[in-house]
Amino acid sequence: PHYMIDIVSPKTEYNVAKFKKAADKIIPQIISRGKIPILCGGTGFWIKAVVDNVNFPAVKPDKVLRSKLRNKSANTLFIMLKKLDPQRAGNIDNKNKVRLIRAIEICKTLGRVPALPRFDHAARFNLGIAKECSRVEPFEHLQIGIDIPKEKMHKNIKRRLDARFRQGMIKEVKDLHFKCGVSWKRLESFGLEYKWIALYLQYKLTEREMKEKLLQEIKNYSKRQMTWFQKDQRIVWLDNYIKIEKATKRFINK
Repeated sequence: PHYMIDIVSPKTEYNVAKFKKAADKIIPQIISRGKIPILCGGTGFWIKAVVDNVNFPAVKPDKVLRSKLRNKSANTLFIMLKKLDPQRAGNIDNKNKVRLIRAIEICKTLGRVPALPRFDHAARFNLGIAKECSRVEPFEHLQIGIDIPKEKMHKNIKRRLDARFRQGMIKEVKDLHFKCGVSWKRLESFGLEYKWIALYLQYKLTEREMKEKLLQEIKNYSKRQMTWFQKDQRIVWLDNYIKIEKATKRFINK
């Protein structure tokens, strides 16, 4: 079974705190049936929230503040955050406007963003199996990163993007706006495919410009992903399925 798919309307605000709350309910249910839960995806902070049992500050969204900040550039938002909370500014994705606005919102309420748990860099690994780790985890876990050369990853990104266009991605975005009533502004806020296709459908870009800019944006995003994941020394980077299978079997048997 797959979980956390098709769980919220695109009109509804959804965030990492809501994701963690839902995942925290599902994971024990899977374990209780004698199964191994697998978290898969590219959003590092959302995975970290579950793996490291991050507690989020109970600060409600400030719609007035968000409306004031929404049209500011990422660089302007980053400068604002740096003045409010230099420590949080030092470990945030300074290109991610959503997270920058949320951090500013929390600072305005609490004075600063509460510190997240730090990675235990003293942990030692043997083929991905933790031998010792001083930090107490909510669940024993194995984190695997797929080790792909940059050139191959870029080819994979291009191949996947071409396939999504063939499968009707432009029609999907068009239907979200014209049939489901999702605003252009909302679609643009999703970023990546939704943002650039929405701009194209508003005649702000040609199809060629849209595809070129989208491809480059995804490559840039993948670079930021790798930067994030490589900071966590608990992640085991493996380059083929046989090694991944061996590491996983050893983890399960342990």
